[in-house]
Amino acid sequence: MTAQDSRAAVEAVWRLESARIVAGLAGLVRDVGLAEELAQDALVDALEKWPQSGIPANPGAWLMITAKHRAIDRLRRNDRLAGKIAEIGHEIHDQQRAAVNGLADFDAVIDDDQLKDDLLRLIFVSCHPALSAESRVALTLRVLGGLTTEEIARAFLIPEPTVAQRIVRAKRTLADKRIPFEIPPPAERADRLSSVLEVVYLIFNEGYTATAGDDWMRPELCHEALRLGRILAELAPTEPEVHGLAALMEIQASRIRARVGPDGEPIPLLEQNRGRWDQLLIRRGYTALLRAERIGRPVGPYVLQAAVAACHARARSAQDTDWARIASLYQTLSRLTPTPVVQLNRAVAVAMAYGPARGLDIVDALTTEPALRDYHLLPSVRADLLARLGRNDEARSEFHRAASLARNARERAVLLDRARACTSPPEPAP
Repeated sequence: MTAQDSRAAVEAVWRLESARIVAGLAGLVRDVGLAEELAQDALVDALEKWPQSGIPANPGAWLMITAKHRAIDRLRRNDRLAGKIAEIGHEIHDQQRAAVNGLADFDAVIDDDQLKDDLLRLIFVSCHPALSAESRVALTLRVLGGLTTEEIARAFLIPEPTVAQRIVRAKRTLADKRIPFEIPPPAERADRLSSVLEVVYLIFNEGYTATAGDDWMRPELCHEALRLGRILAELAPTEPEVHGLAALMEIQASRIRARVGPDGEPIPLLEQNRGRWDQLLIRRGYTALLRAERIGRPVGPYVLQAAVAACHARARSAQDTDWARIASLYQTLSRLTPTPVVQLNRAVAVAMAYGPARGLDIVDALTTEPALRDYHLLPSVRADLLARLGRNDEARSEFHRAASLARNARERAVLLDRARACTSPPEPAP
């Protein structure tokens, strides 16, 4: 095996197994930063040894056991942890020959139930509200997604040192505040789970509609968020909002191939070729939504948004869309989450169901909202409704304003095209 083949194999194993390895180590050493460092050390060992010895039959177990050996070396420096050293040592002794020699499966070597608990703990710690939103995203992609700082920086179009600083800052905050490595108690779980879901959906949205740069989408971030959402759905099977988010992302991701044209230009939902929508992802979304509804608890924001996405997925054409149902769902959502962005989405649905004038009334009421002052979609939606009402001069001005606020080059170009298309009606002949 060449060094290049070996490196590719190590990287593939790392992407698949890193979250479980870091979670298992963090469950032992109770320090996310130290756990990731130990896992990275094991990765370096693999890069050095696998080209000579070959790839083990159970590479994930090999990395886990190697990292645990390094954990023992670290823990030996602290006499108070002698009991933990003995515990890890006995565990490795029982597992090592079978795992390294390929005589047992990874799941047999590692307690799967324990790993699920550790992984759930790691998710809650990585998305802890004590961290800034930017730090939560960076740390989550690093320790749960297995992405390098370079990959995260490239995905978000920010300098690599900025990503590295956010990750270091997040680990330092967790250590300084002594955030326990645990699943939150029931009284705190709902709020903490909301933080976790927010981070995963933020990652998805940045991939689905890039906020800056030259590309309309960054599908690799969508796929990473989908993977995290599926893991979370298996780890928290009785939480309807977890399944709601999974359903929402699955159905939205089904449109990825139809959202851009041959030259990378954005294609709006109502103009997309629905034959290009991924039916497997749609079915997965329906299944997740059904799981959420069958739990029998009151629906939350993600379940409602998934129901909206399902309405679009069920329509064979844009004309078949049940806009009255979507407007009703947004009305319910606006009561649960009374944010200006939800109201703006409701305005679009109302306009489609009951006419642009009704929608414009809602949008006009949002023009003084401070939260939407620099939000390019507010003038964009307003411009579209004005154009549908024949108020082209006003629409052109709003499209220009939306373009000036848009940070994504592709989106800006579309908005300027829409502005140019808003021609005033010809004056009557004298």
